Amino acid sequence: MNEFNKDYKYLVTGAAGFIGFHLSKRIMENGGNVIGIDNMNDYYDVSLKEDRLKELEKVSGISGNGTFKFVKGDIADKAKVDDLFAMEKPDVVVNLAAQAGVRYSIDHPDCYINSNIIGFFNILEACRYNPVKHLLYASSSSVYGGNTKVPFSTEDKVDEPVSLYAATKKSNELMAHAYSKLYDIPATGLRFFTVYGPFGRPDMALFLFANKIMNDKPIQIFNNGDMRRDFTYVDDIVTGVYNMLCNPPKPTEKGVRYKVYNIGNNSPEKLMDFVGYLEKKLGKEAKKEFLPMQPGDVYQTYADVSELEKDFGFHPDTPLEEGVEKFVDWYKSYYNC
Repeated sequence: MNEFNKDYKYLVTGAAGFIGFHLSKRIMENGGNVIGIDNMNDYYDVSLKEDRLKELEKVSGISGNGTFKFVKGDIADKAKVDDLFAMEKPDVVVNLAAQAGVRYSIDHPDCYINSNIIGFFNILEACRYNPVKHLLYASSSSVYGGNTKVPFSTEDKVDEPVSLYAATKKSNELMAHAYSKLYDIPATGLRFFTVYGPFGRPDMALFLFANKIMNDKPIQIFNNGDMRRDFTYVDDIVTGVYNMLCNPPKPTEKGVRYKVYNIGNNSPEKLMDFVGYLEKKLGKEAKKEFLPMQPGDVYQTYADVSELEKDFGFHPDTPLEEGVEKFVDWYKSYYNC
């Protein structure tokens, strides 16, 4: 496995986002230089994104750390992307910019086509004309759709998405494979499983539940609480991606430098246990509203990470209760509560 290269330029799209922020921070703390791009949209509280960027500027200013350069822009803007690649000539690209959220895709499909399809196409084209050493891109556990065989393996068939969001992520994998084959772009897809942690997304369960519990509002629990999720702490996600940055995939039997990995905790947890940990750490019981399964939701996610272990000797392992505690510590500090 190759060492992390401090001399590379790392372009992180969605740098003001949850995972993009944490990955950019890790790269800089290890001496790497990051160019970040984000459109700073208002899908959720923009001030949270602004605070992430401020934190990255602080990290960049510490002696011995790498640098951070931020560009405000949308990857769906082809001219902006092309200019950025021509000017910065990144060595490694990590495409994390995307319209997130399964339920939001049901009522706002155009946002997903614009960012996840057109935006990703622009990144692929830029890598085609400005060759990079490695392109990594975010996929999602949602591509497994209604699969019932567990744990979910990257060898499984994933042709039955249950949301447009999932369909766009599967499309990204197909597009990346085609570009890897046609233009010899080393590409790695990252199927993330229910990421949580400090500076997380307010629309995701942990943050959403914490906000409602602290404001004495009921939390909505779908499928009457009978759900399991492979909750993965953000530091584990970042370690997985960081290990891959300077290790592009070797050619397949067909000569394509392309691979997809699951990055998950390999340990699905009951939704009600998750709620219980949060109540315990917040010191407050939640008001609960039990509801049926929602369109686009799946009963269970469960990652097979054997390929990740085989190729990188890494297995996400932060216990859920420990991760929830770290989130709550950050939450209380951030909101002074």
